[in-house]
Amino acid sequence: MSEYTFLTPFEKEGLSLKNHLAMTAMTRNFADENHCATDLMREYYERRAKGGVGLILTEGTVIHPNADGYPDVPYIYTDEQMESWKKVVAAVQAQNTKMFCQLWHCGRISDPVYLNGGIPVSASDLPGIGVHSRTKKPFVAPRALQTVEIPDIVDMFAHSTKQALRAGFDGVEVHAGHGYLLDGFFDSNVNNRTDEYGGSVENRCRFPLMVFKRVLEIAGPVRTAGRISPSREMNGLYEWPDIEEMLAYLIPELDGMGLKILDVSSASSDYFKTSGRMVRTIRPMWPRVLIAGASLPPEKADEEIQSGLVDIVTYGRFILANPDFVEKITKGEALAPYSKELLKTLY
Repeated sequence: MSEYTFLTPFEKEGLSLKNHLAMTAMTRNFADENHCATDLMREYYERRAKGGVGLILTEGTVIHPNADGYPDVPYIYTDEQMESWKKVVAAVQAQNTKMFCQLWHCGRISDPVYLNGGIPVSASDLPGIGVHSRTKKPFVAPRALQTVEIPDIVDMFAHSTKQALRAGFDGVEVHAGHGYLLDGFFDSNVNNRTDEYGGSVENRCRFPLMVFKRVLEIAGPVRTAGRISPSREMNGLYEWPDIEEMLAYLIPELDGMGLKILDVSSASSDYFKTSGRMVRTIRPMWPRVLIAGASLPPEKADEEIQSGLVDIVTYGRFILANPDFVEKITKGEALAPYSKELLKTLY
């Protein structure tokens, strides 16, 4: 039997969990035709909660029909969609596991096929690099959001926050990473605006910070998390161009407005080459709850916890392939390998 620090109870900044282990958000594409959560999704999340996960971050959950970017993903826009999540949340919470709804606006990482023929929106009209992972076609050129439209997007995040709390979620996570809408405003390679939302570091952070402020006003600090990905592996290693200057401004701003939970994601990349480096930059500026990981070997995850660099470690593919992840690592049993075949079913 192995004992790991990240499997001991966690409490910090008012957030209490049965351990330091989080199931990270993973797009699964198994919502129904109305973008509602299904019984199969309930069983999928419940299985991981029973398996010992302390915090579950849902798959990206679309905040508005105009925010979509993938097939068969869940929404939390209509009351029908909100109601469909209640059974999922209740099943997870019955296992003493907390569940946060990840709020998602895909921005330019989309295609008209997912927007009823509409054009994706972004900080600018620059298309994403490469091809869409689902359509396998080059990204279309998005439409730059007009200045007057920015408050409407903030309202979308506010509405979805209220819907998530009505569904019983323990909190929400604002997805501001992975090249999606909010991340596009952070990124000077994407954001070439000349209004108050572009140019300087402060201007490029303005819109995402407006979203965080509004969500915090609704949900409060213990029920609000934010995800950023300044360094990640997506079509190759990618980082914000002015990463040090960005973090030096953004992190204290998030702290100052009352955010308590920050998720530093690296997508599916090498942790120590990407988000692990970011954690080491961010931690001196961020005394609050810090979530990071990317399916580290359990011993390495413990080192990050014990060193004080990370508070909650995230696992994705390991937990997808091993719903009984906690039992297996505790008993020293071999983990089932991840393969793309696993994505064809929801188990």
